Amino acid sequence: MRLLVATRSPDKSAEIRAILTGAVGWTITDLDEEGLVEESEEAGLEPFPTFEENAASKARWFAQRSGLPTVADDSGLMVDALAGAPGVHTKRFAPEPTDLPRDQANNRYLLERLAGRPPHERGARYVCVAAFAASPAVEPITFRGEVAGRILAQPAGKGGFGYDPLFQVPELGCTFAQASPEEKHALSHRGRAFRLLRAHLERLAPG
Repeated sequence: MRLLVATRSPDKSAEIRAILTGAVGWTITDLDEEGLVEESEEAGLEPFPTFEENAASKARWFAQRSGLPTVADDSGLMVDALAGAPGVHTKRFAPEPTDLPRDQANNRYLLERLAGRPPHERGARYVCVAAFAASPAVEPITFRGEVAGRILAQPAGKGGFGYDPLFQVPELGCTFAQASPEEKHALSHRGRAFRLLRAHLERLAPG
């Protein structure tokens, strides 16, 4: 059975495929491989206040468009001192216009918002919700993964993407941007959510 990974982010796609590839009974494909070019409607697929609703919205829409079982996710950073922000607005946290690439602008804005805060007031968690739509006619089911950490006062590391250079994980003693891909997948919010989803997919596989 073919399983569509529905994301336009190459970094996110690579992480998801690394976790799901090899799932018994499934062949992983993506939007480019299926020839699904980006449409204007995609910009409005995440209008909801929860990660669960946004992930399900994307999985449902791409399942309808492709006719394939589809997985999608919504993920974000929740910072304690900012009352859970940026949350579902993680991708577009920094105000427009910005003179930097989006990830750099978001990181700079987060550091500005936390300026002067001591380490014990910089707690945060990454959240990922993975949604699986078995068919266009079936309501998606969701799986949630979280990892706790803290926001550093300056970036560290060159790997990962998003807020990874600022997000220090106690179990690793470093940021996700300093960790190897294998170390990150083992502990990350996305790794945890998609391993739950993978187990569900393998239970669905015939024989």
